[in-house]
Amino acid sequence: MSNLQYARWLMGTSLAFHIVFAAVGVALPLLMVIAEWRHRRTGRPEYLELAHRWAKGAAILFAVGAVSGTVISFELGLLWPGFMRFAGPIIGMPFSLEGFAFFAEAIFLGIYLYGWDRVSPGFHLAAGLVVAAAGATSAFFITLANAWMNHPAGFDLVLGKASNVDPLSAMFPQGWGPEVVHVLLSCFAATGLAVAGIHAFWLLRDRGSAFHRAALGIALAVGGAAALLQPVSGDFSARNAARSQPVKLAAMEGHFQTQRDAPLLIGGVPDADAGVTRYGIEIPYGLSLLAFHDPHAEVRGLLEWPRSVWPNPLLVHMAFQVMVGLGSAIALVALLAAGLYVRRRRLPDDRWFLWAVVLAAPAGFGALEAGWMVTEWGRQPFTVWGVMRTAESVTPVPDLAVPFWGFAALYLFLGAVTATLLVRQIANAPRSPVPGGAP
Repeated sequence: MSNLQYARWLMGTSLAFHIVFAAVGVALPLLMVIAEWRHRRTGRPEYLELAHRWAKGAAILFAVGAVSGTVISFELGLLWPGFMRFAGPIIGMPFSLEGFAFFAEAIFLGIYLYGWDRVSPGFHLAAGLVVAAAGATSAFFITLANAWMNHPAGFDLVLGKASNVDPLSAMFPQGWGPEVVHVLLSCFAATGLAVAGIHAFWLLRDRGSAFHRAALGIALAVGGAAALLQPVSGDFSARNAARSQPVKLAAMEGHFQTQRDAPLLIGGVPDADAGVTRYGIEIPYGLSLLAFHDPHAEVRGLLEWPRSVWPNPLLVHMAFQVMVGLGSAIALVALLAAGLYVRRRRLPDDRWFLWAVVLAAPAGFGALEAGWMVTEWGRQPFTVWGVMRTAESVTPVPDLAVPFWGFAALYLFLGAVTATLLVRQIANAPRSPVPGGAP
């Protein structure tokens, strides 16, 4: 591979690893706060035990996320000096504010972990809320920086250099709202369904466990609500792309020909050389309707632009299909859970339903990873859309294969250690009967 390819693979691998811990850092603190709040409302011991264990899990994941996030911050400067030299003066503010949110999360996580019986119950619960808010705020600011890379704003380009920089305009570019909402919802949906799947698995083995039953209820409530809202935010994101990045939308949909009454493709394999997407299932008027809320609207195709500015339609389309498919799967599970709960007035615990939750558990993170691939691959060949190409951003330092394989090994090691520690937190959970069956 070329130096540029190794740089992209190294950055992509780092982000794919880190995003899991970043997403859990957003959502898991909320789950632990809800568990503690439920304990203080009901006095039931399983909620207290759950808050303790989720807090320890949050601490483990926070530590690993801090390591992987630090690696990424160094990689930005070492792998992409051209980008940092150009973008640093423009979008330095969200990166700095994310640092403040990170430190606030670390401080109050320490208070939460070691403040049991040392601070007042109200202050302890408030500390947990700060942890949850700080985690979401970190994701908010990082997503703003990514939104700017897709919609650069807040500066004038004079002779290839940025001038007249307006930091606030840069921090809130066009389309920042839908992207931020979509990212935050994906964190809650992925984490909530993953946690629900873990506890559903253990509940299948120990049907009388009040601990796992309580955990399943909280995780499904948070993750399920986010999963049901996610398609709505996805609609806003797609319409924003149709207006501001039509070439990206065309790659996402495998859409080559500009046309009205454009059909929506389900599946299919884009053939860039032939300018067609083969084997897909067409839904008449679907793409025009989704992109512009008008079944007869014109949707521009990839062939309208020179191929030098195309994203890779095969990669982007496939990642988009995976994201939509897995996101739809967890939304259906969430809808099923909500329907059963409303009908029965209790948390469903049928074996078939628990198995459905178990099978859906990894789908949220699969959709999350695929969605970030759509975002990053869809912006290529630019680092800053329409302003700076990725080839202009990369370091001239050769032999990037060495750090790529070295960091890949590091991530495998960290992943194995983290998984081992988390399994120990769950596997030895207390077993206690559930009076009457439902929490």
